[in-house]
Amino acid sequence: MFTPLGADNWPQWRGAEQIGVSRETGLPTSWSETENITWKLPLPMWSGATPIIWGEHIFLNVAEDEDKLSAWCVDRTSGQVIWKRSMGGGNRKQRKQNMSSPSPVTDGKTVWFLTGTGILKAFDFSGKELWIRDIQKDYGRFGLNHGFASSALLHENALYIQVLHGMLTDDPSYVMRLDKNSGKTLWKVERPTPAQRESPDSYTTPVLVRVGKSLELVITGGDVITGHDLATGKELWRGTGFNPENNPAHRIIASPVAWGDLVVAPTRVRPMMMFHGGGRGDVTNSHRVWTNQNGPDVPTPVTDGKYMWTVNDRGIYWCLDWKTGAEVWGPQRIRSGTYSASPVLADGKIYVTNEDGVTTVIRASDKFEVLAENVINDYTLSSIAVSDGQLFLRTAKHLYAIGQRKKK
Repeated sequence: MFTPLGADNWPQWRGAEQIGVSRETGLPTSWSETENITWKLPLPMWSGATPIIWGEHIFLNVAEDEDKLSAWCVDRTSGQVIWKRSMGGGNRKQRKQNMSSPSPVTDGKTVWFLTGTGILKAFDFSGKELWIRDIQKDYGRFGLNHGFASSALLHENALYIQVLHGMLTDDPSYVMRLDKNSGKTLWKVERPTPAQRESPDSYTTPVLVRVGKSLELVITGGDVITGHDLATGKELWRGTGFNPENNPAHRIIASPVAWGDLVVAPTRVRPMMMFHGGGRGDVTNSHRVWTNQNGPDVPTPVTDGKYMWTVNDRGIYWCLDWKTGAEVWGPQRIRSGTYSASPVLADGKIYVTNEDGVTTVIRASDKFEVLAENVINDYTLSSIAVSDGQLFLRTAKHLYAIGQRKKK
């Protein structure tokens, strides 16, 4: 667990605590396309990127058309666009996604946008461009079969970005740390693995694991999990066993989930494993806590430190004991469909949206209970964001502000 960057904000893909959890209460349970909607903003195209919220500002990574990519800043109260800034051309559909998939990240003063084309820009809240990097120009073209989609991780004065690929390139995978104020590369380390063909491709986002008073950067992909020193990028430990059959199409999409010194690493459904941080060298046996064969493929699980809830691509839910991996309940089916968005835990409820725009709300407990099914008929890849008593749901055609904003 980490100190939230702002209790009422959603500053990066998995929120202030990096785990898809909000501490807010009194959140909406039910809505429709016309009921309990405060406003909705028309959007030009679908995206996997989550809305990022700080104070009166909402930031969106947007594919404007078949070529153009843009950074948007939206007024939180009215739902109107304040400014748009170009993120360049090169948008394209690559399998399910386009090049707007990485979520922005903010510290309340600066916001950073990263695209699937490798353009990384920093803006202040007025829309002034502070600096730009072209990662592909600097370090070579991305070689992922489905296109680059990992979001940047912000911690203190640095951005951490992973480029784990191999299907469409022979270039090595790498992880890097950038100075958030200048964009300068502070370190860049290669991350070799024995993975072959598509298996080196990873669409995950890094997490931080606390070990005593220290933090470690944890990366999953390429059939392994690795822990890295924040100051240098040096690999401290590595766990294997994620691709026991050496499947050449074993790419990883669901991101790792950390709580304290424990981290759960999904893979392509099975196996999903938990590791203790703080190891050194090969920790496959020494620091592996549990293994479960019913993990997700795309949606990242969510935990409260006691239980972990996970939903697979077909809408089948499990609740596991966080520390043991034992099944508390499941499998339980929710609304049939394809699930790409990740579940969000808030107000004792878990929200998860399928690609048809149906958000199922279940009770976050050791008993399976569906509280509501909320239908917005539109293609949806993005995970819900939570801020000031409202939910923000991004579909292909609109950004919805759901519920009434709490008064300060």
